[in-house]
Amino acid sequence: MRWLLFLLLAPAVHAQADPFVAIDSNGDGKLTRAEIPEPLRPHFTMVDSNGDGFISKEEFLRVASGQAGTGGATDPTVEHLKNVDYVGSKNPRQTLDLLLPKDRPAKKRPMVVFVHGGGWMSGKKEDGLAIIRAIAATGDYATATINYRLTQEAGWPSQIHDCKAAIRFLRGKADEYGVDPDKIGVMGASAGGHLVAMLGTSGGIDGLEGSLGSFLKQSSRVQCVVNFFGPANFLTFFGKEVAIEKMRRDNMAIRLLGKEEEEIKTNAKAASPVTWITRDDAPFLTAHGTRDNLVPFAQAVELHGALEKSGVKSHLIAMEGAGHGFANPELNQRIKSFLDEHLRGVPGEISSEPIRVR
Repeated sequence: MRWLLFLLLAPAVHAQADPFVAIDSNGDGKLTRAEIPEPLRPHFTMVDSNGDGFISKEEFLRVASGQAGTGGATDPTVEHLKNVDYVGSKNPRQTLDLLLPKDRPAKKRPMVVFVHGGGWMSGKKEDGLAIIRAIAATGDYATATINYRLTQEAGWPSQIHDCKAAIRFLRGKADEYGVDPDKIGVMGASAGGHLVAMLGTSGGIDGLEGSLGSFLKQSSRVQCVVNFFGPANFLTFFGKEVAIEKMRRDNMAIRLLGKEEEEIKTNAKAASPVTWITRDDAPFLTAHGTRDNLVPFAQAVELHGALEKSGVKSHLIAMEGAGHGFANPELNQRIKSFLDEHLRGVPGEISSEPIRVR
């Protein structure tokens, strides 16, 4: 039961996809036992609250919202700490939410931190609550979801400064939150995927660490990265023959990188995760739709190739037929194995075979 919500509900945060629709293979608006992934079928009756032999979308969403089963907002074993200021600035864009097992004084756990997407100009930490709620409900992890400053407020490198400050804060508060400071993993989608990839490759880089918060002596390094369709190289993002500094200024990536040509060109390199890859970087799992029309699939291929070339463990999962967002239980099972291996020391095979998304 522990991973039921993660496998069924977490795809909703991967982007704009509807996880119910992804599982409803015949499109009739209800789920049969046969449509549920086999490992989850023993829990079918828990979700089928009226006992009619089907899971309706209402029943599905009731579990997602925490009104049924375990792992939701009402889970008595999990404490939700809201709007924690990780910088001390009283800026709501520099706050995070935590979902922590209540027995944390007795057992330190690894932590999973979610970073939201939104083109660096929208989104909020609450977008990650469904997935961190499900992960925390396993009892195996402490979890967090963070805000960071958007481009309307500050340009690059403010976003990565905020993310690194959040990681340092969580590491500095490890004893209070019941966290193993040597086991912090990150997950993010789209712009959040870009930022977690930066966290995975740019530890200790001057100019990217920033000087925010009260835990400057703590490391901002992370131990594993789950990247959903994040940009990897802004210098090739629009095509290898395109000069990024000449692009329209209303493009989301350009808004992040600056206003003047030289600033954009300089930041395009500095803000690219591939720029900073070294052998000692965190292992990666990247999932990317082959038909993504916002962040080209080639970005995932480039990142994966650069990581492997440097000797960094990397899994690239091509979501065949998917665009900028997808929902798939098989993918989530692989994510579970990846997190368990790198944060809990539980060995397991992680297939890199493509996953077909209808």
